[in-house]
Amino acid sequence: MRRDDSAARICVTNAKGGTGKTTIAINVAGALNERGRDVLFVDLDPQGNATEGLGLLGAYDAAPPTLFDALTDHTRRDIVTDLVVEHDEMDVLPANIDLLQAEHELTIADLIARIKSDPDLSGGLDALESLAINVDPAGITGTHALDALDLVLAELDHDYDYVIVDSPPFYGKLTDTGIFAARNVIVPALTEATSERAIELLIDQIAALEGQVGIEVSTVGVVANRIENTSEDRTMLQWLEEVFADFPVWEVRKRVALQRAFSAGTSIFGYEKRVDMEEIFLDIATELDRQFGYAEVTA
Repeated sequence: MRRDDSAARICVTNAKGGTGKTTIAINVAGALNERGRDVLFVDLDPQGNATEGLGLLGAYDAAPPTLFDALTDHTRRDIVTDLVVEHDEMDVLPANIDLLQAEHELTIADLIARIKSDPDLSGGLDALESLAINVDPAGITGTHALDALDLVLAELDHDYDYVIVDSPPFYGKLTDTGIFAARNVIVPALTEATSERAIELLIDQIAALEGQVGIEVSTVGVVANRIENTSEDRTMLQWLEEVFADFPVWEVRKRVALQRAFSAGTSIFGYEKRVDMEEIFLDIATELDRQFGYAEVTA
């Protein structure tokens, strides 16, 4: 839930590859835009799939400063306003190839925070600083450094209704940083047996993060993706309904048009042809508005 009257932040996350996480994130953002909401899309994945899927490859290859610098250099957080790119459906804070170094930097930053906050630990700061590209111990004042994205988003001078964060497809500091900033997650999942272990790991990861930094992370819903009419699909849908009994589980059928819209640089709402899954994503957006206390859109 929102901590105040600022934008509702949601991290779309699952470390299992191939779940269609980025496609889900883009189309949730597109549906919110369709309902008249002002959306910022944050691509936190070093591979930049969402940035590519929104037709912004130039931003991915852009020269510094980039999102990497805003996340890792405490003196340059304010550059984020200049990094935001306009898209027909949403504003985008694009990924950049430099983000490939972010996991390394954020790990060093978190180690520095632990050393500085624990009187039983001594030394090591100089060695860690020498391994860093941007991180400066002087800029780390808390007991952890997972607030990097939170602090960057606080610098934005634009009022958004929603911030949608597309997390990396792996567990690590970048993903933790995205979840920490959002405090709310949407979980995309394939309806196949291998998804069970990935979701169990995600639940454990979120619980560990909550315990480490003292926050509460809310699950706003689950998107069962690329559903086909097989017995395995039906079994997994039942399992998802049981595991997430207190949360909505939306069913997105497998459609080639979803990938075609992605290739065209839009959500399905900006795509030239109508896609029957539009209603599902509008249902998701409607439920998000309900959960986050936004008034019903009037014509």
